[in-house]
Amino acid sequence: MNIAFDAIPLISDRITGIGWCEAGQTMAMARMHPENKYTYNFFSRTDDHIKMGRIAPFTGDNIGTKLVHFSGYMYRAATTFVPFPYSFFFGKEADISHFFNYIVPPGVHGRTVVTVHDMVYKAFPETVRGRTKMMLNMGLKKSMKRADMIVTDSEFSKQEIIKYFPKHEGKIRVVPCGVDLERFSPCTEPERIPKVKASLGIEGEYFLYVGTIEPRKNLERLITAYHIFCQRHSGAPKLVLAGGKGWLYDGIFARVTELGLSEQVIFTKYVPAEDMNPLMCGALAFVFPSIYEGFGMPPLEAMASGVPVLASDAASLPEVTGDCAVICDAYSEESIADGLEKLCDSEELRRNLSVRGRERAKRFSWESSAETLYNIYKELV
Repeated sequence: MNIAFDAIPLISDRITGIGWCEAGQTMAMARMHPENKYTYNFFSRTDDHIKMGRIAPFTGDNIGTKLVHFSGYMYRAATTFVPFPYSFFFGKEADISHFFNYIVPPGVHGRTVVTVHDMVYKAFPETVRGRTKMMLNMGLKKSMKRADMIVTDSEFSKQEIIKYFPKHEGKIRVVPCGVDLERFSPCTEPERIPKVKASLGIEGEYFLYVGTIEPRKNLERLITAYHIFCQRHSGAPKLVLAGGKGWLYDGIFARVTELGLSEQVIFTKYVPAEDMNPLMCGALAFVFPSIYEGFGMPPLEAMASGVPVLASDAASLPEVTGDCAVICDAYSEESIADGLEKLCDSEELRRNLSVRGRERAKRFSWESSAETLYNIYKELV
């Protein structure tokens, strides 16, 4: 097969979970099935060398690139109103074209696959950036109609898509994300942990959250729960919130100030990929009480790193963590605080969750994810 991947999620200056999902699946597929031709497609109006540099780590020997000198933003905006064919830019060579970020453009040659990661813009529209919400409201219905197959990350997300778009139930397939077990594993260079902590202004023990700083991650409730926990524990571990600012984050920072936690809660700067594993491995526990997730890669990465996890019982998170995490009620500050207390007080519990979490994470390899996706491609052709 001739398989093309839309590479927009891979050429950003800061790759998000969508980009890491694409990288994991496409690189594993190319390694496992080298008999096919693979190409990363993307637009670039300026700074071609920068974008080629960003995508280079993912290409290797097995995946080529096709760069088109045109503004991708202008193309996506224009095709909201005028269905100008994608094949005009990227040709008619591909048997399969896969778009990993919700939107299938018009006029794609061959069969098309789209990944729809979640329905947060429907379920919690108030937590989604206005421009993103407008794009999805205007484009997702058409996109799913154009797609020959819709891929999503979890059974939870499949049911969410069916709830809002029931007519497409027959072409939805679940492909769970994976975790890079080399990148996320118990730290092999423990001397790096204090260096990474120092670079981020962290001293002593800490609970760690990694993800976007935005309302649906339930951070205001986590901060309130942490305040309850601190009232019970003198010398409580710090709470480190590591992630880029998302949408409507002001209330999260304000809650820290209101509760007088400015010395205990640390918002980090951007954490480079090479520092993420030492940061995780240095944590007492990983906390992720999110309200809504299509999959939830951060707790899986923490489990693979041997770090005990506190996660909520909401959305897809139980599919990821199983019985290998402390589970809390996403809507109860007391429940979250109780979870923090259990993890802080019991070294035996932390050790047990570390072992079981690592074993569970092994089920979510990128090779398994890629093979499931590859079988969908074969189903199409």
